[in-house]
Amino acid sequence: MARYFRVSLGKGGSNAGKALDEGWIGTGWFAGIDLSGKFHDQWRDFNKEMIPVVMDTDSITSKVAAGLACGMTWTVGRGIQVGDIVLSSNGKMQFQVGKVSGDYYFAPGNELPHRRAVQWLPVVINRSDMSEDLSRRFSSATVQELTAFGAEIDELISKSGTDIHTMVQVNDESVENPYVFVLEKYLEDFLVSNWKHTELGKNYDIYEEDGEQIGQQYMSDTGPLDILAISKDKKTLLVVELKKGKVSDNVVGQIQRYMGYVKEELLEPGQEVRGVIIGLDDDHRIQRALAVTQGIEFYKYEVSFKLHKAGSSSEK
Repeated sequence: MARYFRVSLGKGGSNAGKALDEGWIGTGWFAGIDLSGKFHDQWRDFNKEMIPVVMDTDSITSKVAAGLACGMTWTVGRGIQVGDIVLSSNGKMQFQVGKVSGDYYFAPGNELPHRRAVQWLPVVINRSDMSEDLSRRFSSATVQELTAFGAEIDELISKSGTDIHTMVQVNDESVENPYVFVLEKYLEDFLVSNWKHTELGKNYDIYEEDGEQIGQQYMSDTGPLDILAISKDKKTLLVVELKKGKVSDNVVGQIQRYMGYVKEELLEPGQEVRGVIIGLDDDHRIQRALAVTQGIEFYKYEVSFKLHKAGSSSEK
């Protein structure tokens, strides 16, 4: 099953012209180092080996930022498969669509030297045509997986007359109900946008590096963290997991895996990791699980939705 990714071609699409003309996507960390043969099958193994390297070559001062750089480099070099679909900005609030057609290669002396060959299709998607939920996913991160929005992207592509279904098929079985799925995605974006006004925002900030927010959908070797935050005194990293509706006790194991990753890969000396699960409701099973689990708290969110008939007394 093909997947969908957004890959930035330099800040503001600065390398888009050349990449689109020559047929590639790429990343720019590890300048001057050929990474051929270094992309382990597991993202975590690549991270362990290369975090110290990228901190040296790119003068990155935090393990969080270094981990993100390694994760995005691994995704482009190894994680994205031949046949996957990529969207890249042409610098005009439009996104060119392409199909990955080759394995990793190194282009020394060039910007974004860690590359994959791409067959760019005669398809351009305007950001203004995207749903609000999809448009929100296009943050400043270099690489973002968009497979969950595959059906919408397919529809946008089909408007150009290209039948992408002859090349790829999207079947995301994790989305059991599209309306519930959108609620969960909207919850994440709403929380990020209003973070400073929440209870968590009093003591934590969503992780930033050089003024750029990188803590939303932070990549880990067991999946993306919904939100990675850091305490205002810099002593605690916080993993936030958002769940739609009633929360199953399975989420406790999920957030523990994320916290384990943060503990082993990202913590600096003197730091600790904590977790927060946010959901609409819970039950006795998750309460039992949390009763014997340290460092994880549960928060409920509330949804208010009202309709008023036009001209009704409520509006007079």
